[in-house]
Amino acid sequence: METPLREPTFLILTALAAEPLHGYGLIHEVARLSDDRVSLRPGTLYGALDRLLDAGLVTVEREEVVDSRLRRYYRLTEHGGELLADETERMRRNVEAATARLTARTRPRLPRLSGETA
Repeated sequence: METPLREPTFLILTALAAEPLHGYGLIHEVARLSDDRVSLRPGTLYGALDRLLDAGLVTVEREEVVDSRLRRYYRLTEHGGELLADETERMRRNVEAATARLTARTRPRLPRLSGETA
């Protein structure tokens, strides 16, 4: 799986870090985590889950039949948790660097004293 992760993939892994979820639960948790900015359609979600399964980042924990329909619960694998942790750390460092730059940019400049050189 390539990094940096695309935001929907990152959010799917993040949602599964707390507990196993089925597709409908994942759609709602991703929306909640993103403040409704990311809205996954079922086709998009299941395509992403297939890729994550193939990469060994998630696995099927269990299946159950609800209202005559198969409900599959997915969970994060150890490898998926490691990738999520690495990606979270990469993003944290980026946020730290951006915050430092923005803070320096907005910090009021003190007037120079006479005779002071730059």
